[in-house]
Amino acid sequence: MAIRPPENWRAGMAEEAREPAAGTLDPECACMAQLYPESLLRATEDALHAFEEDVHALVAPSDEQVFDTIKRVVQRLNAVNEDEQHGGAGYNTDGA
Repeated sequence: MAIRPPENWRAGMAEEAREPAAGTLDPECACMAQLYPESLLRATEDALHAFEEDVHALVAPSDEQVFDTIKRVVQRLNAVNEDEQHGGAGYNTDGA
């Protein structure tokens, strides 16, 4: 099973939370919790769960059905990214 981004983000936040106590990070530099608020994580998980359900419902799908399924998850994730309830947080799509 694939590891979803929210799982990685939560692991990163947990690690970052330990770093100030270890003296490896200035507490003022800890920013992951602001980048990935719980509302964003939950909404992302919901969109990915809906995608998984859509994929599992496909039986001998046509190319059009596959593309429509992908289109829906992209639209859901775009809506999550643009939702103001996350306090301006969204996906970093600039690359690393």
